[in-house]
Amino acid sequence: MSEPTSTYQPQQYGMEQRTNTLAIIALVGSFFISLVGIICGHLALNQIKQTGEKGRGLALAGLIIGYIGLVVGILYVVFAVILVANS
Repeated sequence: MSEPTSTYQPQQYGMEQRTNTLAIIALVGSFFISLVGIICGHLALNQIKQTGEKGRGLALAGLIIGYIGLVVGILYVVFAVILVANS
């Protein structure tokens, strides 16, 4: 009598995907310096597209907050120049 052969295969666990570092920097930096959020956000999106890392939402949030901050800053400067010119 032959013994049944075992086809035991250990279960393989995939490595947990890392969150892109530039995406984190984009989000945090966008609250302090808008250009940091914009530049790092674009770089992070490109890296995420190539590597498949996590953090796309963080990069997008950094971009959005960075662009909003940039627009608000430009509007502030324009209104300040208008106020100084009119006084």
